[in-house]
Amino acid sequence: MLFAESFANSLAAGETPASDRLVLPYDARRKSRQRVLLASGEELGYVFPAGTVLRHGDRLLTGNGRVIEVEAAPEALLEVRARDTFQLIRAAYHLGNRHVPVQLGDRFLRLQRDHVLGEMLVGLGCTVSEVEAPFDPEGGAYGAAAHEHGAADGRGHDYRPTTGGRAADPHDPGHGPHRSPAKIHEFK
Repeated sequence: MLFAESFANSLAAGETPASDRLVLPYDARRKSRQRVLLASGEELGYVFPAGTVLRHGDRLLTGNGRVIEVEAAPEALLEVRARDTFQLIRAAYHLGNRHVPVQLGDRFLRLQRDHVLGEMLVGLGCTVSEVEAPFDPEGGAYGAAAHEHGAADGRGHDYRPTTGGRAADPHDPGHGPHRSPAKIHEFK
């Protein structure tokens, strides 16, 4: 069985030729540790930090040096179209406000099928249709889901918050925690 671990060390450059493909739907690509079957039928096991999301086009480098290309599998989705840009932005805002993973496309949004969200979007005046397509939603702006690819493949970013004049964690926006610590309440 092939194996990959430590996500930062398991990414190959985007142009590196792959010897096999890993085709998974979005929910499976969100799992940070699992045993999967490659397109060839060979097994691959991986263990990555919690919150890691495999993105369509990622190239995993296994312990023995093989490169595996990640592919988003076609799945049941809703495709949202609007009569104008403002209406589409409004739909994206309402989906983001509900923390729904959304794929941005050229004049469309895609999300996993959900009849309640579909009805909300129709209520906003959008056209909603059911489609089968690969799903590769936007990653979070600060979290592990928006993992940094780094300079090796040319897709890294230059922004580095600083703390006391030195570079901080690349995913730290530099203004303290995003959420208050959880509070436990007793109900009597």
